[in-house]
Amino acid sequence: MTEEILEPDLPIIDPHHHLWDLHPLMGMFPEPRHDFLETLTHNAYYTFDQLRAHVSSGHNVIGTVFMECGAFYRAGADEALKVVGEVEFVNGVAAQGASGLYGDIRPCAAIIGHADLQLGDRVAPVLEALQAAAPDRFRGIRHQGAWDADPDVLGPPFHAPAGLYLDAKFREGFKHLGRMGLTFDAWLLEPQLDDVIDLARCFPDQPICLDHCGTPLNIASYHGRLHERFDEWRHKIRELAKCENVVVKLGGLAMPFCGLPDRGPAAGTSSEDLAAMWRPYIETCIDAFGPRRAMFESNFPVDYWAADYAVLWNAFKRLTHGASADEKRALYAGNAARFYGIEHILPA
Repeated sequence: MTEEILEPDLPIIDPHHHLWDLHPLMGMFPEPRHDFLETLTHNAYYTFDQLRAHVSSGHNVIGTVFMECGAFYRAGADEALKVVGEVEFVNGVAAQGASGLYGDIRPCAAIIGHADLQLGDRVAPVLEALQAAAPDRFRGIRHQGAWDADPDVLGPPFHAPAGLYLDAKFREGFKHLGRMGLTFDAWLLEPQLDDVIDLARCFPDQPICLDHCGTPLNIASYHGRLHERFDEWRHKIRELAKCENVVVKLGGLAMPFCGLPDRGPAAGTSSEDLAAMWRPYIETCIDAFGPRRAMFESNFPVDYWAADYAVLWNAFKRLTHGASADEKRALYAGNAARFYGIEHILPA
């Protein structure tokens, strides 16, 4: 679907995208395929060139933040240190973009890697190795904790244990993030939001970003229950927003888990229709966290399930049509730059 680009001069920092080559892994997943796996199948190889093509589609994307996705781990390394390979790879992509040969955009200006916080105190040397792999760009980690009692909700790619963010060993590792001045991205599902609320309250000085609006569910046993569960989701978002150390990413609603829309991949839904579907969730998050603690994200290529890159950002811009210029600067670039320490790429 081709749309005219809305507000083409508005600077954007996309604070959440992946780079990967999943072709070698696709045969590992059983049939029938989960909808999330269908997304991966259609985007099994997502490179800097593909990212560059998307961010050059008309919106004024000035920089991006890479989000860990289990890509390009070191072969032959100690199990705990395999994750360093991903940061090494992405730092090379960032250097490629920073050369200026591909335009003014600064891809992967900040890098969020992964470390297994269940190592407890033994995670410290892993964090140090990640930092050494990209000393100018590594900003923190994500350790996803998505889990549900219904195995059909997530499908085979996800294996986090129940209550991960409440686990004592996990928290023993988590405290090292604060010691090193690192951020934490939290991805879990709407029924688990109490876990991240507890984590944020127990570590009030640790910067935490909640990914994907807390991932409301409209899949498997939750299908058709978005309206029924909305008030509970909204209550937990408001409780989490009381923790001043937490920010929220506005996006991820196009994932198959959320079913907004419930068809894909690349469903061809217009930005008007996407904005209508997402409005209750986006507006609730902005109202709860305020325009200084929220940031729009693409979650590409996963959110390609619903729309291409240009249409996705058009949908967001429709949702902030009535916002002030200062609020838009914060929501689209300033908050991401501040949280991930890349203010230097903001326009003067």
